[in-house]
Amino acid sequence: MLADKKIIVGITGSIAAYKAALLVRLFVAQGAQVRVVMTESAKRFVGELTFSNLSQHPVFAGLWDGSWTEHVHLGAWADFMVVAPASANTLAKMAHGLCDNALTAVFLSAKCPVLVAPAMDADMYIHPSTLRNLAQLQADGVHVMHAGEGFLASGLHGAGRMAEPEEILAATISALSPKPLAGKRVLLSAGPTREYVDPVRFISNGSTGTMGYALAREAARLGAQVTLVSGPVALKDAAGITTVRVETAQEMFEAMTSHSAEQDIVIMTAAVGDYRPLEFSPIKIKKGDENLVLTLGRTRDILKQLGEQKPAGQLLVGFALETNDEEANARAKMERKNLDFIVLNSLRDSGAGFGSGTNKITVFSRKGEMHNFELKGKDAVATDIWSVLCNAIEK
Repeated sequence: MLADKKIIVGITGSIAAYKAALLVRLFVAQGAQVRVVMTESAKRFVGELTFSNLSQHPVFAGLWDGSWTEHVHLGAWADFMVVAPASANTLAKMAHGLCDNALTAVFLSAKCPVLVAPAMDADMYIHPSTLRNLAQLQADGVHVMHAGEGFLASGLHGAGRMAEPEEILAATISALSPKPLAGKRVLLSAGPTREYVDPVRFISNGSTGTMGYALAREAARLGAQVTLVSGPVALKDAAGITTVRVETAQEMFEAMTSHSAEQDIVIMTAAVGDYRPLEFSPIKIKKGDENLVLTLGRTRDILKQLGEQKPAGQLLVGFALETNDEEANARAKMERKNLDFIVLNSLRDSGAGFGSGTNKITVFSRKGEMHNFELKGKDAVATDIWSVLCNAIEK
């Protein structure tokens, strides 16, 4: 996805410098051309040889190394610059335009977008001066990634850990990608719902939310303002996405219907339970000798309600997981619930459905179009679905 992109990786003096080696490798694996710039302090943590081997190019570490105009040439060459880890000292220099080393000279010469991934101790990260510097960089148009929380090199626990290389890679891909959804508002649902029988038992299904979360990330990468209503899953909230956590079908109904009116695109990927116990026991039901009989009632049909209240111009997309008569059932659901598109997958296809990292889909439209896709990883499936939807928006 970064084929032939020219990326500068700036590395500063931080224990997190070792993570930059993996970041360079990830960029190269994506097809990017990488040049590494290091501060003198960075070389105390990881040597130049590591990065020259990974990037297959000499490291630029001193203003007087080689041509004294090297910083100008690099700044003009790059499509993107990443400073990771970005220490408090370097962030301060960048925010105030100080230029006393190779990295800050390249930054001031760069004509491309710049991303910083801060890394420092917890007290330094939340210090007012650091927060001011980060705010100034953002005001200047620099992409600032939030530092993660965890155990730090000092032995403290708190915010200050550099974002993981995979997260920085994703942010870079997003920043360099076309933005066909810029200005669009997207609402998605993901995961299962739970309907409780007693305080410890519930009725649910095997949805992991992986497909919905992949669609949400892809929408954000394409420039959309994304709201994700998530049932109970083991997935982390994605950066840049507003995540609303719910548990029951009624909670999901309220969250989806209350947010839907102002959306440009609504995608219902959640596997919502169709039935709920009509009676709830406030104490745990003890095992007895007799069979336990549960009386179930219907939950509210979220997708049907969304179809009924759909404003003009909104795209509404549903999913259909079928076991038989797949196409007929999917098309009937699309008509019945006033959908613009429906994404079909079948449990008869190996590798599709719940609990798998892959999916095989067919997308149908109300205009009679049909798009078949091969079995793919769910991130790639999300890309396929958005390619169909973006094409419809452009028309």
